[in-house]
Formats: sequence, C-alpha cells, structure tokens
Amino acid sequence: MLEYLPFILFGLIFVIILFGYPVAFALGGLSVLVGILVFDMDFFYLVSLRIYGTMNNFVLIAVPLFIFMGIMLEKSGLAESLLETMALLFGRFKGGLAISVVIVGAMLAASTGIVGATVVTMGLISLPTMLKRGYSSELATGTIASAGTLGQIIPPSVVLVLLGSVLNIPVGDLFTAALIPGLLLVSLYLAYIIIMASLKPQQAPSMPPEEIAAFKEEGMLSRVVKAFVLPFLLILAVLGSIFAGIASPTEAAGVGALGATILTLIQGKLSFDVLKSTARETTFLTCMVFIILAGASSFSLVFRALEGDRILIDLITQSNLSPSVFLLVVLVAVFIAGFFIDFIEIIFIIVPVVAPLFSALGIDLLWIGILLAINLQTSFLTPPFGFSLFYLKGVAPPEVKTIHLYRGIMPFVAIQVFFLALVVIYPEIVTFLPEYLKGD
Repeated sequence: MLEYLPFILFGLIFVIILFGYPVAFALGGLSVLVGILVFDMDFFYLVSLRIYGTMNNFVLIAVPLFIFMGIMLEKSGLAESLLETMALLFGRFKGGLAISVVIVGAMLAASTGIVGATVVTMGLISLPTMLKRGYSSELATGTIASAGTLGQIIPPSVVLVLLGSVLNIPVGDLFTAALIPGLLLVSLYLAYIIIMASLKPQQAPSMPPEEIAAFKEEGMLSRVVKAFVLPFLLILAVLGSIFAGIASPTEAAGVGALGATILTLIQGKLSFDVLKSTARETTFLTCMVFIILAGASSFSLVFRALEGDRILIDLITQSNLSPSVFLLVVLVAVFIAGFFIDFIEIIFIIVPVVAPLFSALGIDLLWIGILLAINLQTSFLTPPFGFSLFYLKGVAPPEVKTIHLYRGIMPFVAIQVFFLALVVIYPEIVTFLPEYLKGD
C-alpha cells in the first residue's frame, strides 16, 4: 500500500483542486498531513526548512518585478497607441489590422509577459475596431486570443521564470532558448493571416484610403516614432541587458519595472492612484504565486520522501517506455491539465515530479522547458476550456458568441500543434541560440 501512496496523494490533490478547494492549501495541507502521518512530527520541520530555502531563491524576485512591469505598462496607454499606429501602417493591406494585432501582441509579450493582461488589453482595444472594419468574428477573436498568449513563450515571461526555478536551470538560458521559437511562432501566425486575407478578402478588409491619407497628413513619422521607440527601448533594456550579460534576469526585471514606471510618467498617466492600484495588483498576484509555491515545495518534499520519483523511474524502466514515448505522455498530460488548472499550478505540481525522470533519461531540460511552455500556450488556446478564450469572452461585445471564439481559434491551435511537433523533431530550434552565444 505504501508503494502506491505517492500516486494516491497526487490523485487526491487533483480531485480536491477540481472540487474548487484552494490550490495552495490542497497542495501544502494534504502533503504536510501525509508527511506527519507516515513519518513523524520532525518531518514538519523539514517542510519549513524546504519552504524557507525556496523563498530564499534570488531568481524568484523577478516574478513580482515582471508582474509590476506588465501591470504598469497596461495602465500607461502605450498598448493602445502602439496598436492604433500599427493598424494605420498596415491598413492598406488585406488583413493589415490582424497583422498589426499579432505584432503588437508579440511586442506586449516581450514587454509584459502576462497572458491575462495582454489578452484583455488587446480584446478591449482591437476587437471592437476589427469588427467595425468588417472583419469576421472568427478571424478577429482567433487572432487576438492567439496573439495574447505569446507572453507564455516570448521572453521575458513569468512562465519561463517559474519553469527555470522548478527545473533548476538558469532563467537567462531559458529566455535565450525561447527567442527563436517565439519569433518563428509569430511568423507562422502572420503567414496564416496573410493567406486567409488573400483567399477570403471579405473576412479581412483593408482600411479606408481616406483614413490612411489623414494619418500621413497628421505627422505619420512622429506618431510612429513615439509609438514604437518607447516600448522598443524597454524591450532593449530588459532583454538586451540579459543577453549581453550585463544583468541577471532578476536585475533586468528591476530595470523593466523602473522603465515601465518612467514610460507611464512620460505618457502622462502616472499618478498616486495608478501607483497604488499597480502595487496592490502586483502584491495580490505575487502572494498567489508564492503561496502556491510554498504548497508545491511541501508536496515535492513528501512525494520524494515517499520515493515517488524512484517508483516512477522503475515503472518507466520496467514498461520499456522510450524517452520519446515518455515525453509524449507528459506533454499530453500537461496539455489536458491546462484545461482545468492554471499554468502556475501545473508548473509546481507536475513539473517537479517529471523533471528528475527527464534528467535520469538524459533529456536536455532546457529543451523540455521550452516544450512545456509551448504546450501550455497551446492548452490555453484550445476549446472548450482554454483560459485565453475565457479572458477574451469576458471583454467581447455581446454579438460575439462563444462558438465564434471556438471556430476562430482552431486554425491557430493547429499551428501551435504543428509548431510543437516541429520543436520535438528539431531540438536545434531551441538549443541553437544558447549554444551559439556560449560558443559551443
């Protein structure tokens, strides 16, 4: 019976979470209880030491700083200015507005790394405009939802910071490894939109010529410079300092938080109320992440003390599962779990269990980290439970029905699955840039 206890604990936690019980307390409370019952009271002190060690992790300071940066940028109005300018730049092309949404989504992802904030912001700003311009509800919602989730994979990403912490690999390496996959994914989105606009121009019309003419007359160059330069400088400050080796991801997160505050000041949107609400939202989100992390640390300790990882390795060895089949099983499990629980919970519940197994099988954890990020992103887009679809539906006009979101997102899900398979077959997509920068 004791041999199956780690998996009974794992299953019980999932059931309790699905019944709506708070994740942190399901993870921590049940794990500590099982630890005390199976071992003794001294085990409780081990848990406290484990949690203290986790909270003492310098890398995790980047989480509240990146969250602060994302929320502050959302309040700065830069996203709205960037989208309007980009839409007018690409307006004369069929599908130009959708192209601008994807590019702005990528830039916001590189500036904020927060999926919910990006999807909601893009939905509020661009969805009414796209519908007014004659775009089909399906293409408009699919483009916005998929562009909004780019924050999962394009650095700096909170997902990558947390994955780096759990997989015990440098966050800077994860950021570097995610750059090429992120840009390739954006390119695939753009290619699909261009093809769709060519085949069905009535679903993605160009903007009226008089609006574009007015844009050129009103000082196009100054608007473009103002809209692009400020976000680009922030991206350069954060990512450039990491890739150049000037700053660690944690230090770069501090630069980003300060930079976002300065940009909000330049935009004339900074006030005491904005600062207070940003700090409050940051504190709320950070506390949520770290209390789940504390619970996950307890679970990980108990699971390994019960030799759950050894039992899993023995099961894989005895069943003659190849590393590739095991990888497929994990990706499918994470994909399905992404329908029901948030990425933070998946990273802290599932990843600590499978990470030692990947190491034992000799699989590159850097590659695994990027695969998991892309997989989670795909899960967030997939009907009927995709979190991004819920975010977008919450801010969509009444005429946009849930079925429109489902139909619109399916081509982008197909792109995601194709790209995930591509990264599985060709790991060099992930490993090339980190190895090149290190001179390997």
